[in-house]
Amino acid sequence: MIANLLLQCLPPEELTRLLPLGEQIAVPAGSLLLPPHEPPPALLFPLSGMLCLVTRLEAHAPLQLGMVGREGLVESAWLLGPALASMGVQVQQAGQAWCLPASAQRLAARASPSLEGLQDRYQLRQRQALATRAACLHFHTLQQRLALWLLMAQDRLQGEGFHVTQIELGQLLGVRRAGVSMAIGQLQSAGLLQHRRAWLRIDDRAGLQALACVCYRQERVDLLPVPSAHGSAAA
Repeated sequence: MIANLLLQCLPPEELTRLLPLGEQIAVPAGSLLLPPHEPPPALLFPLSGMLCLVTRLEAHAPLQLGMVGREGLVESAWLLGPALASMGVQVQQAGQAWCLPASAQRLAARASPSLEGLQDRYQLRQRQALATRAACLHFHTLQQRLALWLLMAQDRLQGEGFHVTQIELGQLLGVRRAGVSMAIGQLQSAGLLQHRRAWLRIDDRAGLQALACVCYRQERVDLLPVPSAHGSAAA
């Protein structure tokens, strides 16, 4: 069974026809998802790891607007790079992904008639999540947003701990490192997490959920599989 929850929503016979048209690739941690000058794929379905959807403003570090893990997909518009798009993809945690090349799009549409509808429904969720994130950045405290980020990351990485630096968190949350350091210290003093040498471990998930902003309820909805065109969803 392929690990991506969206692909699991396709009818089994369509998935069997679709998978040979693409390939599984590694997505190493770093600021670039693909090597420079390489044509972007039509679709990228993460199987493991975590990608951050970021927006770039001149003279500022990338600001995170969303996350994608094995529950979602990334389309070619996100993969064009800063020269061609105001938003991009940053690999926060290395992993694997199933990649459909742009040259196979027409074949994929014939192999899986349900694929386009699946994309449309997922992208609608993504637009709703982006709107929620814009409001979250304006109205919610750093501690609430940090708790939200940690829960979202754990949901996608499916482990108690992961590698992340305070500098990275500051850039993604749009705050200075000193603010992140203080917020992490407060969460650590409360027994919610441990953070040493860029390794962060969540010790009290329920406590983080109580602290996180209300946006997490929406994020949990976004992690659920998108209903497929044939009326079912992956468990």
